[in-house]
Amino acid sequence: MHIVVLGAGALGGYFGLRFQEAGAKVTFLVREQRAIQLKEQGAVIHSIHGDYETHDATIVTDPQQIEDPEVVLISVKGYHLQGAMKQLRVLVNKGAYILPVLNGIEHLAKLQNELGKASILGGLSFIIATLNDKGHVEHSSDFHELIYGALEPEQEAICSKLDKLSNSANMTGKNSNNILLELWKKYMFINAFSGVTAAVDLPIGMIRQHNETFHIMLHLLSEMKTLANIYDVPITEQDVKEAWDKLNNLHDQATSSMHQDRRKGLTLELDHLHGGALRLAGAKGIDLPYTRAVYGMLQPFENLT
Repeated sequence: MHIVVLGAGALGGYFGLRFQEAGAKVTFLVREQRAIQLKEQGAVIHSIHGDYETHDATIVTDPQQIEDPEVVLISVKGYHLQGAMKQLRVLVNKGAYILPVLNGIEHLAKLQNELGKASILGGLSFIIATLNDKGHVEHSSDFHELIYGALEPEQEAICSKLDKLSNSANMTGKNSNNILLELWKKYMFINAFSGVTAAVDLPIGMIRQHNETFHIMLHLLSEMKTLANIYDVPITEQDVKEAWDKLNNLHDQATSSMHQDRRKGLTLELDHLHGGALRLAGAKGIDLPYTRAVYGMLQPFENLT
């Protein structure tokens, strides 16, 4: 199977290299500077689940160089999605399916409108990873889960093929028969986790020591459940409980990519995540006060360019 990874940051780099480790043909479509770094430093994973290193990764900067792509794993930040559309269109025209592993929901409609519903799969991941100074992936969580699924009936075959590959790779792969529900459950979790860790500039362990602060996450989970239900997605109280339990069980130093980006002075995915939730809520005439508060607290650190 030929997997193209667009956006070889921590997430794309991790899953792309795990696919390559499992025997797939993997092409990394990256910017010039990242291509230079990968060629000089190698493509490397450091993980409690096992390290992996290669100096023979296929690295390109132009999608026209890629032949016979099957699935494009896209893991760019939400604010970079529009800038990737031209490259994605080239790959779709070559027959590829697009597997976006972005947080949030709004990107699905954008991709479907630009590239056609038939080409867009549903996808998400659960992983805590970052890039070190050499551009190597540092995987710091016990979990490394990639979830994917068909949004249209004709996509079942490619999802089954991807599932077979994932099950042979050093990761947890899941072909979901209700990927939209999974996407909203992740959106619920990540808005709580990323919002509060980034807003108070602390990892989860320190937040859990302060009950009122930690419970802001619970309020955010509840608001996202309400939003999903209004859009006819059946998030339940049990789903909220499971997300809350997960937050309780993360190791003390665990934190979100948004918090990591704030620490580094990078652009935050704030508008894509919390701004997106507020837009969806506004379209239905409801307010999300805790989401709005977190959004307001983080705007000074958004660093939009």
